[in-house]
Amino acid sequence: MKRNLATVLSYAEKCKNILASNWQGSLNTIKADAKGSKGDIHTSKIKYILRRGQPYLWVPENDFHNVNTIIDERGSFAVTSPYPGPVGGLLKSIKKLPARVALAGDVIPLKEEKAKSLAKKLQEVVLSERKAINEFTHTASGVLTSSDSSTSRSDNLHELLGDDERFSVYRFKMRSCTFIDGYGSTFDVDIEDMEKAKADLIAPISAKLIDGINQSKPRRTALMLFCFVYMNAHAKDAYITSVDRKGFDVLAIIPGTVSKEGVGQYRGKEFRFMFKEEANDVEAFCRQLAEMEEEVVNKVSSSSGLK
Repeated sequence: MKRNLATVLSYAEKCKNILASNWQGSLNTIKADAKGSKGDIHTSKIKYILRRGQPYLWVPENDFHNVNTIIDERGSFAVTSPYPGPVGGLLKSIKKLPARVALAGDVIPLKEEKAKSLAKKLQEVVLSERKAINEFTHTASGVLTSSDSSTSRSDNLHELLGDDERFSVYRFKMRSCTFIDGYGSTFDVDIEDMEKAKADLIAPISAKLIDGINQSKPRRTALMLFCFVYMNAHAKDAYITSVDRKGFDVLAIIPGTVSKEGVGQYRGKEFRFMFKEEANDVEAFCRQLAEMEEEVVNKVSSSSGLK
């Protein structure tokens, strides 16, 4: 398995991928009363889409953000990398959190005509993603159909369509951006770099990709073989935790220390696997994954004398 020299994305690219892959984040605004901002923070989960690099937020009509932002537009917005299925529990077991993006800026309400125009764009996004998923080849659809329906970005955004009066739409104008890795280390990202960075085309469907692979026992077995053949790690089980155009990260459950009672313990260890060429769409990702699976099975068969 050959590797590219550039094995990881820039922090700006990682941030853009996270924002493009999720559909919900935590919005924080300063609580307000008749005398102005009080300094306390109101937080709630808000659905959004990324449009021209900027998050656009759909805030329910009864949410206090609508009052707070009249007095003070300042806010922050935090979005995590999707962690569907068992991934969240596994990350917690190794004391790691999903990577996330923390944005600070202004929460700016859209005028009625602009909000209606954006609602049409949202509908286009939902319909185009559903159409793309339905038209994937057998290789890609075989991965995605194993995924739980709750991991579909288009399905989660669909409830925003229809009655426009249920939501107020805002643009989140970014003034600062911070990437936070799974161990809590922070990395400031220049806003100009964020504006230039492009999200991977696979990002909007990455949650379904991750869950589809992890829900398939044969594919998880292939991940275990990747760990054994390429990393010399004997994994009891393995799960994909993140995907991008360059490759994917795997969390392997491997033997750890032995207790005083002689009972073997297991621990999680992460590995990075690279594609031979960048996967610029979902079809390319699934095709290269299938090729890697076939390659590693052939290697194991040859070394064991089965071929």
